[in-house]
Amino acid sequence: MYLPENMQISEQGILKISGVSCVDLAKKYATPLLVLDEVQIRDNINKFNEAFIKSGCETFFIAYASKAFLNSEMCKIIDDEEIGLEVVSGGELYIALRNNFPSKKIYFNGNNKLGEEIEMAIKNDVSTIVVDNEEELYKINKISKKYGKKTRILLRIIPKINPNTHKYLSTGQIDSKFGIHSEDLLKVTKNIKGLDNLELNGIHSHIGSQISEPMYYLNLVETFFDSLITLKERENVVLNEIDIGGGFGISHSSNEKSIDIFETINKVVSCVKTLTKKFEYPMPKISIEPGRSIISTAGTTLYTVGSIKKSANKKYIIVDGGMTDNIRPCLYDAKYQVYVANKMKEVENFEKVTIAGRACESGDILIEETSLPRLSVDDLLAIPFTGDYTYSMSSNYNGFLRPAIVLVNEGKHKLITRREVYEDLVTKDITNNIWQTF
Repeated sequence: MYLPENMQISEQGILKISGVSCVDLAKKYATPLLVLDEVQIRDNINKFNEAFIKSGCETFFIAYASKAFLNSEMCKIIDDEEIGLEVVSGGELYIALRNNFPSKKIYFNGNNKLGEEIEMAIKNDVSTIVVDNEEELYKINKISKKYGKKTRILLRIIPKINPNTHKYLSTGQIDSKFGIHSEDLLKVTKNIKGLDNLELNGIHSHIGSQISEPMYYLNLVETFFDSLITLKERENVVLNEIDIGGGFGISHSSNEKSIDIFETINKVVSCVKTLTKKFEYPMPKISIEPGRSIISTAGTTLYTVGSIKKSANKKYIIVDGGMTDNIRPCLYDAKYQVYVANKMKEVENFEKVTIAGRACESGDILIEETSLPRLSVDDLLAIPFTGDYTYSMSSNYNGFLRPAIVLVNEGKHKLITRREVYEDLVTKDITNNIWQTF
């Protein structure tokens, strides 16, 4: 049986994550439960640092893409590992600032930043705002002038690259809703020259998620240099940073392929070095924004089997969670593997089953037809590689409560996000307000 590197099986056939029994975790914290392995998170961050160092790149910046998952404890881990943070909303920025994350290591992205969000970023001296459209330039300049500051910006461009991934995960194709068309880059750059409170430092792009081949990043670098050279020759503008975004592919199951981080970073750095030499261009800082590839493999979701039923052609195993804590199978047709955490040494009586959630939706299927040992009510299922885009996309649909999150580390465990209670569902409601007229 294949197991992720951070999992073990006890003599009693119990699945362990970083030395902590899944059965014990379920008893103490209940299910559904998201279990995050701190050692794995830190190891994943170190892979990126090591990749840049081994490539010989002297100036680079790694910003964790917080949309994959962010809470207070994650902010502390990211800060402790001395990398940056990419946020895409005032909410994510608030979580970072609330936890004293260094603002000088925060990049603020997003395709429609609200005025109050931009103001929050500028007031708190975030490192960089990634400009998605021309209209944002004037907003940022106006607010920067109000506070007597000069804001460092990158321009997000559309590179017209389609990286062979799910259509909902592609963000750099020609019709993308994100970024500035490269044909408009000259005009936008000219306009920036007239905006005294902006400092243009570089260009940015994010071509998509779950990218499994390095060549797409090399195509992006080449596209960047077309723009860099054009700006230098036509506007005498030399930029000192290129940000290739994130999207480094991770295998959630055997249906997906993980990208080789070391190979990819090495090829990107080599490509940049070759092009700087060819065009006699100063070596720019290379920035990246990995999210999924840092948190995905660190997460495992535990579920308890609640009921078992047969239809004409399927056997359903219905668990106590589903699309409200992991919408990715419904949204992206994401594929996962699953273990019976309390029966890891079972070798007989395997059968095909479908793991279904308990939401009132026919599409609430976590795993379609997988082979597992014969299950009973109250058995414990573990779905690994669920650290990314599960809790961050969770909801209270059907009035369900968001799960707790536990951090484990070599035999130790601690609660880092409490399970919601019913009172949380009504804390924002107002029932005694008086009718008003304008």
